Amino acid sequence: MISLQNIQPIPLKEMPGGISAGSGVYATTCVFEKGKNYLVNAASGKGKSTLLHIIYGMRTDYEGQASIFGNDLRSFKANDWAKCRQAQLSMVFQDLRLFPQLTGLENIQLKNGQTNCVTEAKIREWVNRLGMTPYLDQLAATLSYGQRQRIAILRALCQPFDMLLLDEPFSHLDEENTKLASALIEETCAERQAGIVLVSLGEEYFFSYDKKVDL
Repeated sequence: MISLQNIQPIPLKEMPGGISAGSGVYATTCVFEKGKNYLVNAASGKGKSTLLHIIYGMRTDYEGQASIFGNDLRSFKANDWAKCRQAQLSMVFQDLRLFPQLTGLENIQLKNGQTNCVTEAKIREWVNRLGMTPYLDQLAATLSYGQRQRIAILRALCQPFDMLLLDEPFSHLDEENTKLASALIEETCAERQAGIVLVSLGEEYFFSYDKKVDL
């Protein structure tokens, strides 16, 4: 479970009209439970990526308290974050963060190699489902943004996790590819009894949500 108590990102708080009075996440109590799917909607500049970066430990410039499975994030050391990101949290970043000098397959295998969470056969099956088989041996730098998004999604699934954080993961995919990727994500999370926190500009995509909140 991810618990947020009166979280207020300082840069957003100091901006006129930065934190919405009716926010269901900021400046209030918000909980994301394992095994449930959440959609967080907000306009640009309202702190969607910031929210996920706080949960993932990439930002500490906030007021309030955030905890993961009962552990206060401010108490985490580097080793604590390493363990958390290997076993409890996985994330698809908005800027993807692939290694451009590696192929699509190497980017996926780099993540899976840390835990051997997914078999090679399963990876190949997933890759085929998302239509990426012909592009696996291309350098990530040569792939289109939509192709890179699918590689980033596959990479994020190739590790153990209790919560999957999705930062506008389908922005460059057409409707059919978004449906395929959504189905694979939801199916994999259901198998692992993991939860999803997806931030969006308003698109609901093709998930079944337990709760929708405005940021």
